[in-house]
Amino acid sequence: MASSRDIHAQVTDRILAQLQQGVRPWVKPWSTGGLGPVRPTRSTGERYRGINTLILWEAADLAGYTAPTWITFKQALEAGGHVRKGETGTTVVYASTFSRTLEDQATGDSVEAEIPFLKTYTVFNVEQCDDLPSTLTAKPTPAPEPQRIDAAETFVANTGVSLVPGGDKAFYAPSEDVVAMPARQAFTSAEAFYSTLLHELVHWSGADTRLTRTFGQRFADTAYAREELVAELGAAFLCADLGIEGSPREDHAAYLDHWLGVLKEDKRAIFQAARFASQASDYLHGLQAPAVAAAA
Repeated sequence: MASSRDIHAQVTDRILAQLQQGVRPWVKPWSTGGLGPVRPTRSTGERYRGINTLILWEAADLAGYTAPTWITFKQALEAGGHVRKGETGTTVVYASTFSRTLEDQATGDSVEAEIPFLKTYTVFNVEQCDDLPSTLTAKPTPAPEPQRIDAAETFVANTGVSLVPGGDKAFYAPSEDVVAMPARQAFTSAEAFYSTLLHELVHWSGADTRLTRTFGQRFADTAYAREELVAELGAAFLCADLGIEGSPREDHAAYLDHWLGVLKEDKRAIFQAARFASQASDYLHGLQAPAVAAAA
């Protein structure tokens, strides 16, 4: 089983390789199979979160899987099916903590500390299995575009964000706590408009009155590049949830070099960014009316 250090390096190195080719791996898988964006899910229907989303998007893209569901070898057997002989699984991670009693260096007292760790396990796409029930192998049917756009409009409205229309740039202004967006007709499509707006909503979610997301001084001039990475990933997750076909922001191409530098320096950076992106996605889903959140 891979160690935490190994899995951080393995995942980061794969993402670095794609970024060095100018490919953003959180965007590329969306066109696979013609189904549009789909979040990978467990056998229970629960969405994968954080770095596992990126890992499974990459695996699905490489193998051409269009089913969103992933299961363990044991779960396949319990469901009445089995993984086909010779199939290779995909390693995903489980983050948790364990308690350890440490000595406070200042006082000499014993204190309980929560130590984070990663465990790895293997999952298989349901397309690698036989004899599974149709409830697990069913592929999503995208809603018509007008319905997807209506859902995105409702999702944004339910957040309560203050939007300032017009201008020629999309950005979140912390001092006024508003999101500025160019006119809709300035975008190539309605989906391009909403994918950009969702990106700015992720920035909005990090305000001091909300998730208080800050990278502090530790990352110096790379701090904003890290925040932009969180916003890109968060928007990708939300686009997948809403069935919106996202696209990379051309005005963010300059961040590629910054992201490459950050990921080379810190093998845990993409894990942290994906975790913060999932927190932002969860927060924005939490602002929805119950019926909307359940359907998303």
